[in-house]
Amino acid sequence: MIGFINRCIKKEDGSTAIEFSLLMMPYMLISLAIIEVSLMFMSASLLEGATDSAARLIRTGQVQQTAGDPETMFRNALCSYAVVLIDCNTMVIEVTTLTNYADYTAPTYDAGGNMVTSGFDAGGSNDKVLIRVAYSYSMMTPLVGTLLNGSDGATLFVSTIVLQTEPYEFQGA
Repeated sequence: MIGFINRCIKKEDGSTAIEFSLLMMPYMLISLAIIEVSLMFMSASLLEGATDSAARLIRTGQVQQTAGDPETMFRNALCSYAVVLIDCNTMVIEVTTLTNYADYTAPTYDAGGNMVTSGFDAGGSNDKVLIRVAYSYSMMTPLVGTLLNGSDGATLFVSTIVLQTEPYEFQGA
């Protein structure tokens, strides 16, 4: 019996399989985390680009001079740019006018951590406008999301642009 135990202890045939099985879980977790963080940063970049693209419509006065609803036109412009990783129905949009740039205020949040909007007012010609778009990005993998972002596995992205609209109401045109 002692000889059998000594032979089993000295054998190294399955050592690679055991090492691989011990390292498989951390390796897969790190690989998933890298992919998840890449998708998260890509979503943040898409939100910034969409906000910048849609803000151009306010800067040039196209939103203010539309025959339809200005907020719907702005939301459609946001959604047409960010179609891949961002759910347009869950974006929170805030557009307000400022009397001067010093009137900028930080966003306010409710108890659930969601941004509270103060409405949609695109202003007029030569107005200073604050444009803020918030999106709660939920991680696709529950384990990685919980490890990176806490119990709900979501990250709130807020894109903010402060601009002055162009003088689009020309005299004598």
